[in-house]
Amino acid sequence: MPSRPPETGLARLLPLGWRRWTLWLLLAVLVLLMLGVMVYLAGRYEASQVQARIDRDTSDALGDIRGGLTRNVQSLQALQASNPTPASWAIEAGELLREHREIVRIEWRDSHLQVLSQVDTPYRSKLFDRSGRESAQTDVSLACATARRFNGPAYSSSYFVPRLDGLGLEVVELCMPLINAGRVSGYVLATYALQEVLANLVGRQLARSQEISFTEADGTRLALHGSARRGTRMFTAQQLLDLPGNTLVLRLDSWHSAPSLFPNVMTALVTAMAIALVSVLVLLAKDTRRRLAAERDLADALAFRKAMEDSLVTGLRARDLQGHITYVNPAFCQMVGFELEELLGHGMPAPYWPPDLVSEYEQRQAIRLAGNVPPREGFESVFMRKDGSRFPVLVIEAPLINAQGLQTGWMSAFLDISEQRRIEELSRASQERLQATARLATVGEMASLLSHELNQPLAAISSYATGSMNLLRQGDSTVTPDIEMALRRIAEQAERAGRVIKSVHDFVRRRDQAREAVPARRLLEAIMPLVTLQARKLGVRVVTDIEPNLPEVMCDRTMVEQVLLNLARNGMQAMDQPDIRERVLRIQARKAASNEANGWLEWSVADQGAGISEEVGQQLFTPFFTTKAEGMGLGLSLCRTVVEQHGGYLGFERLSPNGTIFRFTLPVKKNPAP
Repeated sequence: MPSRPPETGLARLLPLGWRRWTLWLLLAVLVLLMLGVMVYLAGRYEASQVQARIDRDTSDALGDIRGGLTRNVQSLQALQASNPTPASWAIEAGELLREHREIVRIEWRDSHLQVLSQVDTPYRSKLFDRSGRESAQTDVSLACATARRFNGPAYSSSYFVPRLDGLGLEVVELCMPLINAGRVSGYVLATYALQEVLANLVGRQLARSQEISFTEADGTRLALHGSARRGTRMFTAQQLLDLPGNTLVLRLDSWHSAPSLFPNVMTALVTAMAIALVSVLVLLAKDTRRRLAAERDLADALAFRKAMEDSLVTGLRARDLQGHITYVNPAFCQMVGFELEELLGHGMPAPYWPPDLVSEYEQRQAIRLAGNVPPREGFESVFMRKDGSRFPVLVIEAPLINAQGLQTGWMSAFLDISEQRRIEELSRASQERLQATARLATVGEMASLLSHELNQPLAAISSYATGSMNLLRQGDSTVTPDIEMALRRIAEQAERAGRVIKSVHDFVRRRDQAREAVPARRLLEAIMPLVTLQARKLGVRVVTDIEPNLPEVMCDRTMVEQVLLNLARNGMQAMDQPDIRERVLRIQARKAASNEANGWLEWSVADQGAGISEEVGQQLFTPFFTTKAEGMGLGLSLCRTVVEQHGGYLGFERLSPNGTIFRFTLPVKKNPAP
């Protein structure tokens, strides 16, 4: 049997090679098939996206046309709103044609379709120059019949109008009936150029890359508008424009090139890279866990710091190097009354600066922003709340340093020291009251000493006056009545001075003053000699007014006389000014109104001086406060004390146009119970 040739062994090896290559070939075929399917699906998806966009654009264009036609109907109706004449109607219709290029002619016809007025568009030559208006009378009649049947606007079928230039327009008529008292009184006809409708009522963006046209049901194009064809593949969308009396087909054509292969290959590559991303995600998962742990620690630290900042009563504020606020805490917002949004990013002047201190604060901030470090102990300032109230603050500022050691701004801390200032003011007022009390105590001691020392000279004056009268009576010379009256007055005033000193001594020693029932007229008569002397010296006319049958008052006679004398002297001194010509002092006593059975007696002393200012009136009865160069400031204070010890009230009022009246009350003598 012959042996096989050597190539027979090679033939045995071929199936193994073919199997290996077959596997690689099948793998390559599968990859190519997958890529082909992906490209095919991507192309289909791209085509569906383009078609969907074309459909949306067609719907948008249809909506634009319908909206424009509806607005035009309203504008045509407005032409008849004011019962126009043909001449005024033509003017308004011309304005309407200038605003709407899609309308080429407007006519006003009567109920028999006779033309009353007509206007052609200024942008074209007259529409019916070549064929005449009668050629379209059938379309007009049909459109108006339909409008009369619908009782509203109606459109005619489209028709072609030839032009003198050899071209023409595809137009459609709009007939709108004019209803008056339920009857048709006329019509308004508007002639639309379909090509101008596409050019003016459809958005320009739609016409830049697409071709828009009106077609009939069989596909015949009536009007066309849009860009030239680009690409090899056409996408078409059609929708019906259903108008009253007529229906048109709106068609949108768009040309695109074949779907690009490169984006689809990239889609396949992204799928292949997804496998590599899985391994990356494993590494990212570990890193994410570490990041989450760090973020939790950071969030806890931020929450802890925020809780501390929110619980502070000290206001905190951070600013950048330009002076803009970058941070404030809730305590600062509550302090100034502004919200966080109102303060962040605000520069100078700050909204919480008082307007009258803005220039001063701006100079201080300019020095601070120049790099000058403020004192560590801080400085005092005044802020203004949102409601306009002001309050003092203690400001402590320091440079704001970042992690790199660079200054990025200024950090400030604020303390509201209003309560501290109030306590200091109370302490100061208490100190002043203690000093006033000490001075009053000194005055009391001086009054006791003076009362003790002056009693003997006054007694001697009274004795010498009495002795002088006795000697004059025993002598040979005749005593004149004036000398005797003068000596008697000297003795009386000396005795009265003694009583005054005794009353002051008892008042200072807080003893019970002896009160007696005294008629009001007798109190006035006791001080009138001294009042008359001073009134004569100052040129003052004294007018007294004592109501008749006044009851007696229960009082310390000497002290009440001093109150009346002091008020009268103050009133006369208030009128001792060159610009006051009429100087009248009025002293009045009358029964005061009261709920008690016996009531009160009211005294009033009125002058015509310059009056008392608001600022002086607030301190008028304060001890040691005076407006006189030689005064001690105790007169009115002692007068009020005397009146209040009697249970009465001493006050003053301003008179118009000028002057002041002082009033005080005294208790009247109570009648014994029956």
